[in-house]
Amino acid sequence: MSRAALTLLLSLTSLGAASQVSPPPLPPPSRTIFKCDEGGKTVYSDSPCLGAQRIDVEPTRGVSKLSGEERIGHDVQREQFKEQLSDALKPLSGMDRRQYATFERRVKLNPDAQQECRRLDTHIPPLERQELQVSGAELAAVQQRLFALRKRYRELGC
Repeated sequence: MSRAALTLLLSLTSLGAASQVSPPPLPPPSRTIFKCDEGGKTVYSDSPCLGAQRIDVEPTRGVSKLSGEERIGHDVQREQFKEQLSDALKPLSGMDRRQYATFERRVKLNPDAQQECRRLDTHIPPLERQELQVSGAELAAVQQRLFALRKRYRELGC
């Protein structure tokens, strides 16, 4: 076997082996972004920080019309399927798309974590409203409590 043929065979074999090795899965994208002031700079992150302003975002679904044809990636296809499924189940479940996505994400959690997520759902919004109405030392205390609850919410995967 010639050296060139051997090199080609080895590179094809390594390509096949490399294609079978997949990277670890990424965490699901967060649609909640926190705007934080750190050292005089504004930073946006999916992790909460002390005194963060919560921002809900809707990710784009890509640019599909530039080429004149619509091309949809697998991630968007999966998302559209889940939306259609939640719409079809709405008469039975009473959940809208966002509620169904939350249910789907939390169904994988253990019962104690699910219960804690529901508790956090009731505690975080009033604290966010209270944060807008207070000032001074009371504001710092509310922000500290809110930070702890948001951090726990993220740790649980709620």
